[in-house]
Amino acid sequence: MYFYAARQPILDINKNLYAYELLFRDSINNVFPDIDGDVATSKMVEASKFNMGISDFTANKPAFINFTLETLSQGYPEMLSPEELVVEILETVKPGKRLLALSKDLFEKGYTLALDDYEHQTVWKHFYPYIKIIKIDWQSSSIEQIKEIIAAVTDYPHIKLLAEKVETYEEYNLAVELGCVLFQGFFFAKPEMMKTKTLTPSQMSMAELLYETSKSELDLTGITSVFERDVSLSYKLLRYANSAMFKRRNEISTIKQALVTLGSIELKRFMGLMFATNINPEKPSELINSAMARAKFCELAAENMKTDINSSKAFLTGLLSLIDAILDEDIASILAKLPLAQDIKDSLLTREGSMAQLIQLVEFIEHAQWDESTATMDKLGLTREEVIKDYNDAIAWADEQSQYIQ
Repeated sequence: MYFYAARQPILDINKNLYAYELLFRDSINNVFPDIDGDVATSKMVEASKFNMGISDFTANKPAFINFTLETLSQGYPEMLSPEELVVEILETVKPGKRLLALSKDLFEKGYTLALDDYEHQTVWKHFYPYIKIIKIDWQSSSIEQIKEIIAAVTDYPHIKLLAEKVETYEEYNLAVELGCVLFQGFFFAKPEMMKTKTLTPSQMSMAELLYETSKSELDLTGITSVFERDVSLSYKLLRYANSAMFKRRNEISTIKQALVTLGSIELKRFMGLMFATNINPEKPSELINSAMARAKFCELAAENMKTDINSSKAFLTGLLSLIDAILDEDIASILAKLPLAQDIKDSLLTREGSMAQLIQLVEFIEHAQWDESTATMDKLGLTREEVIKDYNDAIAWADEQSQYIQ
């Protein structure tokens, strides 16, 4: 049994991770827009309760989960604790006495309630004392409609406005100006502005190490000398090599010893992660975490493919697939500055070939585009069981790794 889900980050006003919205289904094949909402929610709760702990998938952040009137009536939210769940009332649920009673009961039991894709009606004011979050669809709501919602909740300061489907930096800024404090959408995974950057000496050292570790034969002496020129990088290498992930008899005390302990495959992962996490420390940590999860997914999926794709290169390609968002710069300009293997650059620039298709596959999964995911899996010769397991393993791995490299 696998835990089928896509998770979409919800960020606060400082772009820190606030929660995830989870899109649960019982397989990657049978998820369509017209799936019965009661069935989807019940299977989701069953999976999160009995298969894989929900907190493992959300890194102990709250999970926004959609509920229909029927699943609310069945008491499904109470199968999860108030600390790990935000009860998201679907926009298809009509306001009425039954829903009001259910909302009041959940509120009194400590649950956080949110209204999904909210369209203002006066009757909803009866619910405001029990609602903590109102989600506004930024793509389908006009400015006038948004201002109407803001005016309606003015007397209820406990209600937070969440702007969802925010896709650009400009939309994010407008949402902030209008009073939204939570945000959901792809804006954090796109360049916020176009500008050129000069890499610092430390960043260039990491880029040099990326190039060295992409070679089939590692130059251990040369790699050691690069580490020894950067105190901060050396410290992080030693800390990483001394972590509980690696079995060893003695504590590691030299750069060379750390490199030998890690081995070539783990060293390649470490350098890729260090480059991504340190290239722009001002970016939200969830963006870095997404890049790490993509990298691990591409590595795992490449190992399952019949075509001859180097899993280390697949890892690095996945890691760099969000580099334009991390640096706020056009990806072609970034790659021109980095000494990377040409096939990695080609995959990211032309979006052609098997490695590029792996990137596309993980993007489809992130966006819950299941039909496209299935078609891409077929092209790559991957089964849905392999892909779901690889995706879940990649999410868990990225969450674990982030504590060692930041």
